Amino acid sequence: MIVAARQPPKQDRARQTRERLLDVAGDLLAEVGLERISTNMIAARAGLTPPALYRYFDDKYAVIEALGRRLMERQNDVLDRWLALHAASGIAGMADHIGALLAENAAVTRAEPGAVWILRALHATPRLVHVRLESHRHVTDRLADACVPHLRGIDTAALWARLRLAVELGFAADEMLYEEDRVSAAAVRAEVSDMLGSALRDLATSV
Repeated sequence: MIVAARQPPKQDRARQTRERLLDVAGDLLAEVGLERISTNMIAARAGLTPPALYRYFDDKYAVIEALGRRLMERQNDVLDRWLALHAASGIAGMADHIGALLAENAAVTRAEPGAVWILRALHATPRLVHVRLESHRHVTDRLADACVPHLRGIDTAALWARLRLAVELGFAADEMLYEEDRVSAAAVRAEVSDMLGSALRDLATSV
């Protein structure tokens, strides 16, 4: 069952408290994992009482959902900046700069407290899967919107499906690098960049 997430508070002090709770929860996730983390543990580390935490979050899954949404929003900001720089230059221009997008997205993700555990939770917890799905669909929508003006007459449904697969591949490759130490991160990103760049260029010849 998907439970509607609470809206972030509007008052500065309340926003700061909420952000502190999320930072603490991310650090704790990295230390103890999804199964052991609890709202009591988060509240204690943040110097708050459990009732104070419950003003912001209903339970630990609501905290992790908020962590996931914050991470996805920061990743989306990376995409928006990249599109602002490269979308106007067309398919080839975007294809030539896929590597920069992958590298900046990876840097933002790794700067997030507990990122690897947040990502694992978004994959493994039925209540949280929709957060990742919504974000990846949003990324696909943004990329499709950027490509359509340069691909007159293209089947937009087919374009979206192809870009959706590319988005999943890009994120999956980055997540793999949290666990796989037998490959070079730089080499993986370079190969994925070449694959996705080629897929973009192929779009221009398919119209």
